[in-house]
Amino acid sequence: MNSLPVSPPRRNNLSIIQRLIAAYKLWHEFLPHFPKTSRYTLGGKIDGLFTEMIELVFTASRLPGERKLPVIFEASAKLDSLKFFLQIAWEIKALDNKKYIALSENLSEIGRMLGGWQKQVNTIINPARGGEQK
Repeated sequence: MNSLPVSPPRRNNLSIIQRLIAAYKLWHEFLPHFPKTSRYTLGGKIDGLFTEMIELVFTASRLPGERKLPVIFEASAKLDSLKFFLQIAWEIKALDNKKYIALSENLSEIGRMLGGWQKQVNTIINPARGGEQK
């Protein structure tokens, strides 16, 4: 039987997606307990940012290097917005401390992973500049 070798999926990109999905599942557990007054406004906004980030990271993982970087930057910007809106949810007491901390820790790790991925792609695109952005 002739079978072609199958390369394993890229761990770096997959682990970011897996972390994002895990964070989203956690958020999804919290959303029904959001106050009714904020559930469909702020809660919906946060939910949308999560799904947009998952889509962007998945899309970036499928693109060639030179097209990957702008999508990673966009995902990073969405992450910053997500953190901002979660902070607002915490400040208005829609999220308690424990839930806010759990989500924040996950998102901080995802941010570090996105930053590392950005640097890795930059290095591949601009090897002479050591990954430095133009």
